[in-house]
Amino acid sequence: MTPNQLSARAAALAIAGKRLSSVELIEACLARIAKREPTLQAWAFLHRDLALKQARARDAEAPSGPLHGVPVGVKDIIDTADMPTEHGSPMYKGHRPVIDAACVALVRRAGGIILGKTVTTEFASSPPAKTRNPINPNHTPGGSSSGSAAAVADFQIPIGFGTQTAGSVVRPAAYCGLVGFKPSYGTYAVSGMKLLAHGVDTLGTLTRNVDDTLLMWEVLHAGPAGAARLRERPRIGLCHTPFWSEAQKPAVEAFEAASRRLAGTGFEIEVLEMPSWFETLREDHRVIAEYESARNTAFECAPERFHLHSPTMQAARERGWKLSPERYAAARAAQLRAQQEYAALTANFDALMMPSAPGEAPEGLATTGDPVFNRLTSLLHVPAICLTVMKGPHGLPVGVQFVGAVGNDRAVLELARRAEACFA
Repeated sequence: MTPNQLSARAAALAIAGKRLSSVELIEACLARIAKREPTLQAWAFLHRDLALKQARARDAEAPSGPLHGVPVGVKDIIDTADMPTEHGSPMYKGHRPVIDAACVALVRRAGGIILGKTVTTEFASSPPAKTRNPINPNHTPGGSSSGSAAAVADFQIPIGFGTQTAGSVVRPAAYCGLVGFKPSYGTYAVSGMKLLAHGVDTLGTLTRNVDDTLLMWEVLHAGPAGAARLRERPRIGLCHTPFWSEAQKPAVEAFEAASRRLAGTGFEIEVLEMPSWFETLREDHRVIAEYESARNTAFECAPERFHLHSPTMQAARERGWKLSPERYAAARAAQLRAQQEYAALTANFDALMMPSAPGEAPEGLATTGDPVFNRLTSLLHVPAICLTVMKGPHGLPVGVQFVGAVGNDRAVLELARRAEACFA
């Protein structure tokens, strides 16, 4: 195993134990990037010299935190004081923030090294970016956290930051065979992260195993993970969601396979149906996202800059400006009602299991895929974590997501750790 293939936890322990140097780890990651970047195009900016300089400094000092000497990739809508933050838009070409985003500062506080900025779609929205799927470059890696997902899945870095408005952490994780975790809304600090829709936007992480997701939980809370509250036999609600008809055959097979494995390894399984009216929440999510996005990008939407948006983005912003405050308020009221009903519906479960995406990553780069199974969890503000279950007919990953109650993130993470062992 080469150093770049180590998990973040294993790499940090090896560096602390002097069995591996941070320089060796960074050099292995950079070598992998040099080999694969022409094909995958996962990076918006790399600072090789600075990363190696910081690695040498880490090697010369005692371990300073749980990420000591370990590289992390940062989605390019998250501010970094020593690197550009361009938001996937020509409007911000060469833009240099003055300070780090909170999550970046916490990584540095934990001893981590920011290797560079990973590709994002334009303002973390829907137009596809240049990044390709590392398993099959003819397929999308998902969006909008495409660069982080591809880089982590390709062993270029062990951890990448993503953000989710609709499905931009869970869906790329599903398409690239990763663990993608979106915590409860507001759990991770988002200062310094460019908000698209402040009512749903959430910072998340992309890793290759649940243990590294827990490691980042410690880093982003700047403290121990704490104990998880789980039943002796964790109770999982099998939830097709109101959108089950849009699940393709591989997603259905993965869902059924996951159900069988969990039932055979000590999990208590019960089918759970959501209220039929939840189907309308897809439209409410769109209203909230487009209304808020138009106003959050009022500066970028000024006449002298509007032409720098892609045609897709221009159309979305125009739709957002046309939405009335009354329609937005109605969507927010539906969101609140759904959150209350969901809390009551799921009170006796440790988590629900849902599809993480309609199927395998779509072929071609004209789309980042459909977030139909993710919009709901973003709107509900609940924690969601994606795990791979199997490969589909094209050899691409297919997974499920475990979704918990607001604030019950640690229990969901612990349940995911146990489920990961079943699926492996």
